[in-house]
Amino acid sequence: MRTDSFRNRRNGFETMDGDKSGSAGDSQKKPPIGRIFGIAAVVLVLLVLAMNSTYEIKEQEQAVLITLGKAQAVTDPGLHFKIPFIQQVRKVNTTIQGFAIGYSTDDNAVNEEESLMITSDFNFIDVDFYVEYRYSDPVKALYASQSPLDILKNISQSCIRTVIGSYPVDDVLTTGKNEIQASIKDMILTRLAQHDIGIQLVNITIQDSEPPTVEVMEAFKAVETAKQGKETALNNANKYRNEQLPSAQAQADGIIKDAEAQKLERINEATAQVARFNAMYEEYIKNPVITRKRMFYEAMENVMPDLKIVIESPDGNTQTVYPLESFTGGSDTDTPSQDTQAPDETQDS
Repeated sequence: MRTDSFRNRRNGFETMDGDKSGSAGDSQKKPPIGRIFGIAAVVLVLLVLAMNSTYEIKEQEQAVLITLGKAQAVTDPGLHFKIPFIQQVRKVNTTIQGFAIGYSTDDNAVNEEESLMITSDFNFIDVDFYVEYRYSDPVKALYASQSPLDILKNISQSCIRTVIGSYPVDDVLTTGKNEIQASIKDMILTRLAQHDIGIQLVNITIQDSEPPTVEVMEAFKAVETAKQGKETALNNANKYRNEQLPSAQAQADGIIKDAEAQKLERINEATAQVARFNAMYEEYIKNPVITRKRMFYEAMENVMPDLKIVIESPDGNTQTVYPLESFTGGSDTDTPSQDTQAPDETQDS
């Protein structure tokens, strides 16, 4: 029966046992299943297209939209659209990032291949740096070079060794760190501008600098201690000098003013003596004898103000006492007594 029905169906005949109704039912059930699969396929395709037609840029990101091999920077944050399967998007993080030179940021282990350097005075030293950077041009960062970060690291190491090699070890360890950092940064910025790889140096800092061995480290510590002692002594000396200089200057000013005052006093005194001498000379010309006596009496008054002359007789008795005040018009207490005779001025003249 199955063979006959198969033949009849193949030859276009219908059987009489009801197979027609069964075949008709099967033909009516197949179309809904096909439609469901078709609708599901269409929805799936639409979802895939919808997912590939939009992309989002965050606040600290920039994107590069690639259309048939042509790159274009997209810097505005938010939701953007693209043509699915034709346009591609690559995102770049524009926040400040960093890497270490000379040590590992994970466990702070020393990397001697990067940290060991030689200074201008032929001393070995370990110096650790930390480099901060950011991507300034996403298109150049992705397509100007294969690995811009490796280029930045190589440039940094080259500039670091060049600058460290031009400074003595004392400057690297102590007072020259700021100047060294500035020189290295300027050199790196110049070389990055020449390469133009879309990456920007933000800052480079010296994390640590120390001698490579314990013995050398101890020697440098001793030297540093001595330098600090020297600085302390110099500061104390400068402090003492600043305290003493105003006092000494004041004393010097006082001595100079006293000397100037004495100079003026002596000049005035000499001028007065000259004027007095000139006046006396004029009087001397007029009355030489009287002026000469007057000058003699005044000289005696200055030289021997308390002197009294006693004339003793040959037998030892005092005959005459000539007080000096009698010649200069002294007080009444100094006048000669009754047994004292006044000199004969007429005979002296």
